[in-house]
Amino acid sequence: MTVKANHVTALQTRMSRKKSGEGGWLLKLMLIALLLALVSAIVLPLLSMFKQAFVDSSGNPAGLANFAKYFQSQSLLQSLLNTITVSTTATAIAVPLAFGLAYVLTRTDIKGKSLFKALAMLPLFAPTMMHGIALTYLFGHQGLISTGLFGLLPFEWRIPLYGSTGIIISEVIYTFPQAFLILCAGLAVSDYRLYEAAESMGASGWRKLRTVTLPSVKYALLSAVVICFTLSFTDFGAPKVVGGQYNVLATDIFKQVVGQQNMPMGAVVGIVLTIPAIIAFVVDRMVTRKQQAYVTSKSVPYSVKRNRTRNALAYAYAIMLSAMVLLLMGAVVLASVVKKWPYDMSFTWSNFDFSKAAAGGFDPFWNSVEMAAWTAVIGTVITFLFAYLIENARVYKPIRQMAYFLSILPLALPGLVIGLSYIYFFNHPANPLHFVYGTMIILVLANIIHFYSVPFMTATATLKMMDKEFDSVSESMNVSKLRTFTRITVPLSLPAILEMAVYYFVNAMVTVSALIFLYASDLRLASVSIVSMDDAGDTAAAAAMSVLVVLLNIVVRILYEAGTARLRRRMSAWQKR
Repeated sequence: MTVKANHVTALQTRMSRKKSGEGGWLLKLMLIALLLALVSAIVLPLLSMFKQAFVDSSGNPAGLANFAKYFQSQSLLQSLLNTITVSTTATAIAVPLAFGLAYVLTRTDIKGKSLFKALAMLPLFAPTMMHGIALTYLFGHQGLISTGLFGLLPFEWRIPLYGSTGIIISEVIYTFPQAFLILCAGLAVSDYRLYEAAESMGASGWRKLRTVTLPSVKYALLSAVVICFTLSFTDFGAPKVVGGQYNVLATDIFKQVVGQQNMPMGAVVGIVLTIPAIIAFVVDRMVTRKQQAYVTSKSVPYSVKRNRTRNALAYAYAIMLSAMVLLLMGAVVLASVVKKWPYDMSFTWSNFDFSKAAAGGFDPFWNSVEMAAWTAVIGTVITFLFAYLIENARVYKPIRQMAYFLSILPLALPGLVIGLSYIYFFNHPANPLHFVYGTMIILVLANIIHFYSVPFMTATATLKMMDKEFDSVSESMNVSKLRTFTRITVPLSLPAILEMAVYYFVNAMVTVSALIFLYASDLRLASVSIVSMDDAGDTAAAAAMSVLVVLLNIVVRILYEAGTARLRRRMSAWQKR
């Protein structure tokens, strides 16, 4: 009997190894396919753009002539200086504002924190052009504030909106929620023992902030600075709407490629636009690697003490910022439902009739919905599968490392650069994938690559938290990796998967930079139509289209929150059984 049992055990072991070997070959093939896909979607288009910068308008080799021409052009150099000035100023304003609100919501016990956080997130659901449009209705020549509520108030407040001031304010609105989320995460984790020690030494509140709080969140602060600077540096929507004659690199690319059809110079400006973003990205990654665990197993959670004066100041600050966000959003909503701003403020739905505007009807909105839906579905599936292969496959480590690097690279690539590189790569007649140019496929692909890194890191973080014993037990029971993936990995990761899908959908609806070069005339998008309508003077229609985009994104987010809440309740009930 013992011999027979040993024989059966040995047979099971050989079968397990055989099955594992077969699965290993499949994993190897999938990893190679993954790397090839990333190279084709990221590296080859970038190389095409890089190559274009070294040829003349006829396609002949030009060496560094295009770069020499760029640095000899005073107007183009001025655009670079303007871009740095705008990005630095916007970052210097947005990060402190975001830190203040994050501190208020994490280190005080005021009521209504969820509401204040939700209002702070509203700009994320709007196209960046909408921020410029809102400023136009507030501070333009016939704005609410610049005219003192059309003469009802005894004072007026006018600012030089069209130029650097308008761009900076728009970028602050655009980057504020991003910095706020990062700083909230940093301030939410703390060791209260350090504060107790500071109090025992007689440290004042300001001294504790300077010596304990700020050092504990220095990496979050650095990440917020890098994100704000990069987003401001590469944004196209706000400068297009309120930039006026104040040129920045993003609008220069558009003028060179679309206005002058100067593709080589457009590639040069694209490379110049990418370099600071990549440097900021590399610095952020290097500093983050040095980060040590600030909270240990012995740490004590932060304890908020009652303080009426502090809470009163916290309420005032949170209400002030929330009122500013509501004022901006409210101005656009109001402009979308009045007949003729500011001469006829009676209610109307006519602005939502886009057939008479530059949008040409509702088709751009539905095209965007379709594109965002495909981006969310395909992007989430691909991203999670790629993250699983890179994280869980135990073969071809160099390929997995290279795939990981390429997966986080899009985080440093401006949307305009992705769109421009896709023109050079997919529009080339010799490319076998040329047929996707001008179709919904290339729009979805550009969106997936543009927003790929954040969902990828979300999926990777989720997979890292899973117990590796699941795979070991599955292998010992001769359960295939596919079955383990579908029955265990995916269900446990479902909240993160839904978060990834919502991220893809919302960003695909609001983005314009990656798509401004790629859409076809019969496949216009809502975000592009907002730019076109604003250029044509149909500002009310542009506001109406922006409102539709915001409302749809809010509905999607509410459905996600309701769905995940129900999912958590079901998982909690299942765990109690």
